[in-house]
Amino acid sequence: MLRVATVNVNGIRAAYRRGMGEWLDVRKPDVLLLQEVRGSDEILADHLLAGSWHLAHEAGHAKGRAGVAIASQLPMSAVRIGLGTDVTGDAGRWVEADLEVPTDGDGPARTLTVVSAYLHSATLGTPSMDAKYAFLTHVTDRLAALVAGGGLVVVAGDLNIAHREVDIKNWKGNVAKAGFLPAERAYLDRWFDDLGWQDVGRALGGPGPGPYTWWSWRGQAFDNDAGWRIDYQLATPGLASLARAVTVDRAATYAARFSDHAPLVVEYDL
Repeated sequence: MLRVATVNVNGIRAAYRRGMGEWLDVRKPDVLLLQEVRGSDEILADHLLAGSWHLAHEAGHAKGRAGVAIASQLPMSAVRIGLGTDVTGDAGRWVEADLEVPTDGDGPARTLTVVSAYLHSATLGTPSMDAKYAFLTHVTDRLAALVAGGGLVVVAGDLNIAHREVDIKNWKGNVAKAGFLPAERAYLDRWFDDLGWQDVGRALGGPGPGPYTWWSWRGQAFDNDAGWRIDYQLATPGLASLARAVTVDRAATYAARFSDHAPLVVEYDL
């Protein structure tokens, strides 16, 4: 089994101070996809070097913002940074790597392409919302190209969009807010219905409501499980057919959280 975990860490240094290292020691993912790293290549390597990871990282343009990374126990044969938009706010939101997955016997290794993605959070009625829609269009184009290639691909991360009513506890109170707007959700409809991407978290996680992956730090959201499912693992059909189990590693208590997101972990029979 190949274990792929994705998590928005809310800053790699802060996450390690809160116990991320202990979670890694227990979970032992083969591939770790990170969002909101909020640090340099050196800071990321300082925290993950002890695990002898192969690393690919794109920092955000603004210090302390965004940043996506791939940490893999498997060797990387290629790395691709960004979507070529040349927009300052798009930095630190998309990184791809081709991983070499060994096979039993004498056969050649298979290639698994993994993507760590972090979409804009945005606020309705501001330029950030326009930026999110523009980036979503670029993401859609890249997803179309990736699925057309016919390979094994997983695109994972914090998409900052809840797809259906079962993906957000208070959906009625958020239908006119960023993250649950019909125009945002329509992009996911296209990815699943037209392009053929599979939502592994929903397929193996049951019909819902939940399991949620994000809860506000404020108030009683976590204790009341008033969350959003905005972290995904999207797989091409060939890879989705090899997915065997999905888990949201929700912390036992509010105090035990190392991020406001919980890791989403999928086991693939590769």
